[in-house]
Amino acid sequence: MSFPYCNLFQKIITLIRTYTLFEIEVEYMNKSFNPLRRLHFYAAFFITPLLLTLSLTGIGYLFFTNVEINIYHDEFFNDSATKGHQSLDDAIQEIRDVYKGYDIQKISIMDEPYNNRVTIGNEDGDSRYIFLDEHNQRVANQNAKYTYSNVLRETHSSLFVGGSFVNYLVELAACWTIFIIISGIYLTFKSKALKPTKKKSSFLFNRRLHAIIGLIIAVPIFIIVLTGLPWSTFMGKQINQFAEDHPKIGYSALKANPPESEDNELPWATRTREKPSSKKDPHAEHHGSTSNVIGSDGQQSLENIIADAKENGIKKPFSIVYPTDEKGVFTVSKSSNTGVTGLDVPPKEETTAYFDQYSGKLLDKVDYDDYGIIGKWFSFGIPLHEGHLFGTANKIINLLVCLAFIGGITFGFLSWMKRKKSNSFSAPARTNNRIPIVLIVFLIILGITMPLFGLSLIPVAIIEFFLWKRHKRLNTV
Repeated sequence: MSFPYCNLFQKIITLIRTYTLFEIEVEYMNKSFNPLRRLHFYAAFFITPLLLTLSLTGIGYLFFTNVEINIYHDEFFNDSATKGHQSLDDAIQEIRDVYKGYDIQKISIMDEPYNNRVTIGNEDGDSRYIFLDEHNQRVANQNAKYTYSNVLRETHSSLFVGGSFVNYLVELAACWTIFIIISGIYLTFKSKALKPTKKKSSFLFNRRLHAIIGLIIAVPIFIIVLTGLPWSTFMGKQINQFAEDHPKIGYSALKANPPESEDNELPWATRTREKPSSKKDPHAEHHGSTSNVIGSDGQQSLENIIADAKENGIKKPFSIVYPTDEKGVFTVSKSSNTGVTGLDVPPKEETTAYFDQYSGKLLDKVDYDDYGIIGKWFSFGIPLHEGHLFGTANKIINLLVCLAFIGGITFGFLSWMKRKKSNSFSAPARTNNRIPIVLIVFLIILGITMPLFGLSLIPVAIIEFFLWKRHKRLNTV
């Protein structure tokens, strides 16, 4: 930089200190305004707490089966102190009698050596797990909300406080992460951050490590974020709607509705599928022995439903979701993303079958081969995201990616701290240059692809406009 401009820049810095709380860093080596770098910086700065939370909870969730097998060993594997054998239907009736005010929601029929698990819930939204041994005797019960897997999952997806705002905030962080990945790759090569330099400084060292780690994990992080979007509040609906509108690549029966809590053990591709209806036979009670029904409503026994499932090639483990009303059906499913220890199956083994609750007749069945490309992608993508698609190796790879991601965030923060001036925010420089049209097009494309991200750009653009006007005014003083 030539000396005649030094006084001018000093004057600008003095004025900015006077009229703003933060000093905007003027980088002498960068004479042009780089709005992408500025946006990358602020995006990373403000979502870092969420990214660290998502990474740490994600690491914890990776190993939830390993943890739960140890801390819930008695619930999963032990026998009840009560001796003798009873039918599964008698056990269900016993649970109804003991837990007044609770309804039976689903039964997880596990393969050996796991105990079966009955999920019950009440009108207040409370749910419990009741474990049954091989003789269908009660072993133990759990408050579903506070199990290890559910605590980690709720914290990971909604910071454990839930609510629309928090869910949208977490999803927004995921969307901005995609922007950070793409912009980070561009900025790395644009700034030549990977180029070795004879100049030695902690700032350059931290920046270089930040860039190297970012490039290495860019693709894995992108995949992890992408495969997590089906669970999101806003994008999840968009994905379901797209799958419904494009049956050749999606799934023709999908509905654009968020998954219901009672269906969380269904495969993603059929979770919002419209279920067939049961038709009640008014003479059902008189057709045979009462051992084939529960109560006087003519509903099929669980043991009959299990037998029907077996006849249709559905082997353990699987879950049975109870009918929610008189027209509801028994939904029997095998899923690769249940979130239940011992219940997940390989994606290609996924199936969802619907049985009439009165006759036990198979009404409909959807297998993995019936999915469109989107359903198949997420049947593999979700367990990949959760770390159990290909066993321990998947967990280790995801763990290393998450640790590297945290490391990249750390080195980025350290590089900022090293160049940060006292009493200054030290954000990337601002000039009077206009935003490049290429960047505008890029942001528009991302905004259309991720509407929630696009909506968030509106307040960002407004804030940037007023900051630009202030900066322009200060520069003309």
